[in-house]
Amino acid sequence: MSVGCVSLASDLHPFDEQTASADVLRYFAPFRLHHYTMPNTYTQLYCQIVFAVKGRQNLISRTYNEELHKYITGIVQNRGAKLLAVYAMPDHVHLFVGFNPTHTLSDLIRDVKSSPSGFIKEKGWVNAFAWQEGYGAFTYGQSQVKDVIRYVLDQEEHHRKCTFQSEYLLFLKRFEVPYDPKYVFEFYDEPAESQPRE
Repeated sequence: MSVGCVSLASDLHPFDEQTASADVLRYFAPFRLHHYTMPNTYTQLYCQIVFAVKGRQNLISRTYNEELHKYITGIVQNRGAKLLAVYAMPDHVHLFVGFNPTHTLSDLIRDVKSSPSGFIKEKGWVNAFAWQEGYGAFTYGQSQVKDVIRYVLDQEEHHRKCTFQSEYLLFLKRFEVPYDPKYVFEFYDEPAESQPRE
């Protein structure tokens, strides 16, 4: 179901293993995460994380997307989590991760934001770079994994239809997250000065 300008995974049909092809089942098998923290304890946790470039500047060029995605993947894996999907738009990033409850989500996000920031500066892709403070984190069930992966990877298409501001505020409303507009990402009516997206 389409809600506003964004199709949220919570509105999509669950993944039906009975009708899925063998190729599809093989592809999604690694995404079934089972973390064992102590005897008789079983968890399976999925979270979509969203954060923005400081000042909402369009500093992430498509030219560097693949390299940035690989770098972020390495960070997530080194923290004991599994990156299921990542996509960097010019002014914000979506991650979909399966994470281990022995690590806090805030620590994972801290590392995912701080390390790429230094990486981007070292690469000289832009003269100055920083992420905005804060992030959005939204959890999902196993039946929604396939649809959330598709949603993250289709960011270019989604943002031909709506702005990041519309998308983000819709997430907050649909997931019933209380928020104060003063503390949401900096959004501007006019595009901020930025480098062109190649």
